[in-house]
Amino acid sequence: MRLTALLLLCCCLVLAQPNSLTPKEAAEGWILLFDGETLFGWTSEGAAGWRVAGGAIVAAFGDKGWLRTNSVFADYILTCEFRGAKDVNSGLFIRSAKEGAPHETGYEVQIWDQNLKFPTGSLVNHIRARKAALKADEWNRYEIEARGERFVVRLNGKKILDDRDAKSKLGHIGLQYNKDNRIEFRNLKLKPLGLAPVFNGKDLAGWRVVDAPKPPQAPPEWSVRNGAIHVEKGPGQLETETEYGDFILQLDIRTNPQGPDHHPNSGVFFRGDPKGYWTGYESQIRNEYKEGDPAQPVDWGTGAIYNRQAARKVVPNDGVYFTKTIVARRRHMAVWVNGYPVTDWEDTRPEGKNARQEARLAPGPISLQAHDPTTNLDFRNIRVAQLPR
Repeated sequence: MRLTALLLLCCCLVLAQPNSLTPKEAAEGWILLFDGETLFGWTSEGAAGWRVAGGAIVAAFGDKGWLRTNSVFADYILTCEFRGAKDVNSGLFIRSAKEGAPHETGYEVQIWDQNLKFPTGSLVNHIRARKAALKADEWNRYEIEARGERFVVRLNGKKILDDRDAKSKLGHIGLQYNKDNRIEFRNLKLKPLGLAPVFNGKDLAGWRVVDAPKPPQAPPEWSVRNGAIHVEKGPGQLETETEYGDFILQLDIRTNPQGPDHHPNSGVFFRGDPKGYWTGYESQIRNEYKEGDPAQPVDWGTGAIYNRQAARKVVPNDGVYFTKTIVARRRHMAVWVNGYPVTDWEDTRPEGKNARQEARLAPGPISLQAHDPTTNLDFRNIRVAQLPR
């Protein structure tokens, strides 16, 4: 009995760890918008003083302003915890533009009990929520579902809004600070919705092989095993017949090493030329790092935008499936590995057709790479959502 109780306590402590995902959440496609330590992936707009303290994003000084994600999202479930005084006046912005007032270009989910017309939980100036008081100086929890024109808001587990509005379908997520209204946010997690499978788990319908310009000694062998695309040997490439420009891609990947010192090298390419070999941007796959430090990736590291921005740290291990999320919208690209944000990059180069030399915004296939004769990987649960332009 004591052992059972101890195990249950340990499980509860793991689940209660703030600003982290359980393995189940990561496998389901949840991502962290806040890593609990830094403002990586966020940009401050206005004159608010944002900082990280005690595992939370805190604003307590400066003039009004908002902190926004660098990535944009369309349909999703967003969860967030926030804490403020009884009369706190703040808000959570969704689907907002970078320029202009975020509550006008998108929506503001209200955090302010004293507003009688649009109280806490309302989409300010759009949809009024049912009255539900905040817990002062305690952590409150929002769950917000944005799916097309429909919005559902839950506060501390209670549904207080379920309605429709068609103004904005895509945009940044933001945190609001009003002067002299201290506010804290943590556990910002998002699950993209509307992703459709591009691999049926049975055969390679919808995909095509692209051969290397020079025939390799060990041509890649593409097959389907146990519901996954399996590849051995190489070099080579397998690409979708459909092209994607602005999108969210999620897939599960497993590298199969030949020994403890072997770290299979691969990548996911996007916005390349149809039937073009290793063209476009590459999100790297290589689970190797230096001196026992995951923050020192070898060859840019898993989740890197290859040759552009290295991964902050190598998150996954070889031989075990991990989930990769790629968000590409215009010039901005970001990657999460097992839900942890590893890259966040803006391509500021002049626009052109070749992503190796220029910023490529035009659509292209999504491609899986067979890197060399030691290649051995599996790809499964591949799904994509096109983002509105």
